[in-house]
Amino acid sequence: MVKVIASSVRKGNVLDVDGRLYVVLTAQNFHPGKGTPVTQIDMRRISDGVKVSERYRTTEQVERAHVEDVKFNFLYDDAEGFHFMNPESYDQLVMTGEDVGDQKVYLQEGMEVMLSIHEGVAIAIDLPRHVVLEVTETEPVVKGQTASSSYKPAVLSNGVRTAVPPHIQAGTRVVIATEDGSYVERAKD
Repeated sequence: MVKVIASSVRKGNVLDVDGRLYVVLTAQNFHPGKGTPVTQIDMRRISDGVKVSERYRTTEQVERAHVEDVKFNFLYDDAEGFHFMNPESYDQLVMTGEDVGDQKVYLQEGMEVMLSIHEGVAIAIDLPRHVVLEVTETEPVVKGQTASSSYKPAVLSNGVRTAVPPHIQAGTRVVIATEDGSYVERAKD
């Protein structure tokens, strides 16, 4: 076990709270004008999937469980779950849809991901920061809509809805942030 301050905890980290392992779903630091800064951590208990929300002072110590982060390639998903293969040893691991969570929409065949492994079981997944997807449908540009801050709704090739700048048309490949599904830039390919 390694003790770290609460403000350094990130999504995908595995914490040991009272002898039970939890995977971090979200971690947000709040700095109110008055009072002590706090870190809000939403976690899922690995043993039974129960979601828990905890608040810590940002300087408070929490225990990170010893997990091994190993690179795997995503192969496919089926009724059994999501299948990953270690490119060096060719070992395969399966994660349930619940373990992968809402990140499953960004998984692409052959994508390199980082799996957190605890005692031979994959317990958390860390995707690349950005993925390239194609815009399948979007609204036409409204004449006069030239403000740089105006965005229009679009549907991506994985079915996710996001907002894109007015110049992006259907069929355009764009870079999307996997953390929140937001538009980053037009793909350079």
